[in-house]
Amino acid sequence: MLTALAILLTLGLCATTWAQTPLHIARIEKIPDQFVGGEILRVVYKRLNIPMELVDRPAKRALMESSAGVLDGEVQRNIHVESQYTTLKAVHPAINYIEPSVFSAKYQFEVKAWDDIKDYRIGIVRGVGTSEDGTKGMKTVYMANNLEQLMIMLSENRMDVAVSDAFSGMVAIKKLHLENRIHLLTPPLQKIEIYHFLHEKHKDLIPRVEQVIRSMQASGELEKLRKQIIEQYISQTDTHP
Repeated sequence: MLTALAILLTLGLCATTWAQTPLHIARIEKIPDQFVGGEILRVVYKRLNIPMELVDRPAKRALMESSAGVLDGEVQRNIHVESQYTTLKAVHPAINYIEPSVFSAKYQFEVKAWDDIKDYRIGIVRGVGTSEDGTKGMKTVYMANNLEQLMIMLSENRMDVAVSDAFSGMVAIKKLHLENRIHLLTPPLQKIEIYHFLHEKHKDLIPRVEQVIRSMQASGELEKLRKQIIEQYISQTDTHP
């Protein structure tokens, strides 16, 4: 039988191992604004001395794995995810924001609302909630597996317009060298705040994460960090996956 000392040592070793196990956070693959949110979270969790790893997944698969607890959370999502996937809990305040916008290769018109594109063949990325919500009920909506595939399909006239976050869309166009083929329509459809999510098994951690984010927001550091990451990303576009 294990002695009392041996048991204590074993329990101590298990506790240490658990504490050092990194959180695995889902990041939607090939979406630049997800990269931005992920880099913000690196700063947040570093301040908490909590190891964190980003796991790239297609948008829909990411939600399946994070909501099931296979992964520990999501880098950032629309707040509505909380009502659709009840095991995922939003961390407040928002860590980032996106501006869903319309891109086209052959049309040029002013965009005032989502309804302005309802009569076109629309392309979106499967699993991106803001795009799915905005185009819900519209006549012809095509799904791409990722943003680069979406922009390629648009450039080939397989759809009339595509919807993406403005920043992410422009980066994808630049990376694919489609600047002379695809253009951004203005103004943005919306400005949407997006939130970090953790699986409910980590609910005790949420207040600690919120405290760090709240402090960064109040000091202006959060917005400054976001701009720095975006500038760095754009300058290194050709080197990002």
